[in-house]
Amino acid sequence: MSPKKQPETLLIVGRNPVREALEREPDRIEKVMIQRGGGRGLDAFRRAASEAGVPVQFVPPRRINQVAPGLHHQGVVAFTAPIAYHDVDDMLAAIAPDLETVQREKPILLVLDRIEDPHNFGAMVRTAVAAGVAGVIVPKQHMAPLNATVIKASAGTAPRIPVARVDRLAEVLGQLKERGYWVMGAAEGGALSVWNADWDRPLALVMGSEGRGLHPRLAEACDYLVSIPMRGDADSLNVSVAAGILLFAAARARDSK
Repeated sequence: MSPKKQPETLLIVGRNPVREALEREPDRIEKVMIQRGGGRGLDAFRRAASEAGVPVQFVPPRRINQVAPGLHHQGVVAFTAPIAYHDVDDMLAAIAPDLETVQREKPILLVLDRIEDPHNFGAMVRTAVAAGVAGVIVPKQHMAPLNATVIKASAGTAPRIPVARVDRLAEVLGQLKERGYWVMGAAEGGALSVWNADWDRPLALVMGSEGRGLHPRLAEACDYLVSIPMRGDADSLNVSVAAGILLFAAARARDSK
């Protein structure tokens, strides 16, 4: 039997359909593309998208015609994810509704900061599912979209785990602490070794971007920073590989009980 084809990113074309999508499902929209010089009324789409936290891209007429060939796009199109993002509060409540449940169940969350390579994103989602992670949290800006490439890179596991998209990761880390999670940031030179960390606790693991690592603001928001000791002649690991090592260290701590 041939593998099931994964859904592609959905294109919404035209002013009324895009307006309705921004009103009804803004968390599912990856970006809005607006034609430069497209006439009156398009500025309202820019404002609506900005208010919803949706990225906006202004393009020349030729580009938008390439994206929606032969379609009456009226100068605006929207790209939506094949999998809907979750509201972060709803996701966290479903995972563990109160402090007592968080402390008893000790969920693992994966927080991703500016992972722009969809293959890395997909690989980390696949590892998260395998390690028993309860949910993934990503930023709206500078993050690979949850599209068909990510689903394929996750080996089809992406629909099995909730992914929430938020405006301000640093603020969400503070909310996670209030809910009873310990926030651990992966950082080169982190004071705590992966082998000495206390993984047997409610945990939010924060992984930084490819090449740049954790944003300083996020590093400051973490309870502690953990590193992976390097024995060989290598400066760093691919972010998805590092996430795998850290997530399975957390999973091992739970299996050993």
